[in-house]
Amino acid sequence: MARTLRIIAAAAASAMLLPLASASAEVPCAERGEIVKKLSDEYKEKAQAVGVINPDAVVEIFVSENGTWTILATGTDGKSCVLSAGEGFDGNLMAALPDA
Repeated sequence: MARTLRIIAAAAASAMLLPLASASAEVPCAERGEIVKKLSDEYKEKAQAVGVINPDAVVEIFVSENGTWTILATGTDGKSCVLSAGEGFDGNLMAALPDA
């Protein structure tokens, strides 16, 4: 649970930087349903965690059994943007962080 909260906190921090990132690079955004379907069909990813960023947005973490993962920010307008994606997700691993 603590790891999930740390991931959500990191994703939320990333989401706050989203306007800065979109100014310099194209962030993949679409209707939430379209992105969720693509994550399911192409990567077999399912929602594993969700956290509230602010009253207008949530952050979601999608994970597959193969360890691929995607972090989305979704607004109340139904639009989602991919914040990050990768491989090697393991919900049981803890990073060695100072004072963790």
